[in-house]
Amino acid sequence: MNWELMWDSVPRLLGGLPLTIQLIVTSLALGAVLAFVVALLRLSGNRVVEGFAAAYVFFFRGTPLLVQIFLIYFGLGEFDVVKNSFAWTLLREPYWCAILALTLNTAAYTSEVLRGAILSVPQGQVEAARACGMSRALAFRRIVLPVAIRQMLPAYGNEVILMVKATSLASTITLMEVTGIARRMIAQTFAVFELFIVAGAIYLVLNFIASRLIKFAEWRLTPYLRARA
Repeated sequence: MNWELMWDSVPRLLGGLPLTIQLIVTSLALGAVLAFVVALLRLSGNRVVEGFAAAYVFFFRGTPLLVQIFLIYFGLGEFDVVKNSFAWTLLREPYWCAILALTLNTAAYTSEVLRGAILSVPQGQVEAARACGMSRALAFRRIVLPVAIRQMLPAYGNEVILMVKATSLASTITLMEVTGIARRMIAQTFAVFELFIVAGAIYLVLNFIASRLIKFAEWRLTPYLRARA
């Protein structure tokens, strides 16, 4: 075990941390917005719209994320309609291809978590809101959605942790985030074991922070469940 190499590699690997955090935050933010839309489509009652949303969820949950990244990065350029569109200015860059793949993937999983949380809201609460004169939209915004968000947080926390680890796949399309830098250093030093231990420790710290943030959000949103002093 080359401890000196491991210690010296920390600053270089941390140099990829800003890009890793960008991938995490951007994909989760965009994925949350898309997941909300997809969940509403799944609950719309329109068979055509529901079928389209269900097919999207089935595809992105049923295929490996690595395959999705490759299809977007290597595959979209094969279509002239894509290369001749305004989107090509973004999709020709590996960064935006990674963001797109991560966003579409996390949105598929998050939409199912959110849909299940919405369906689990007690119908009595919705009926009580309607009896108070709330419209369907107002009842959804003030009653259904807040309750659903509180109930989905534990499952969503798992999705956040999975996405932190999934960003390492961006290194396969030349992005120099933490894993990308580790792979480059391994090609130079052949110290596979030592460098991947340090890279793994960085992801472990990121996931610890993410889990603490989710735990804090649960604590803030469920004051009625806190232990009484």
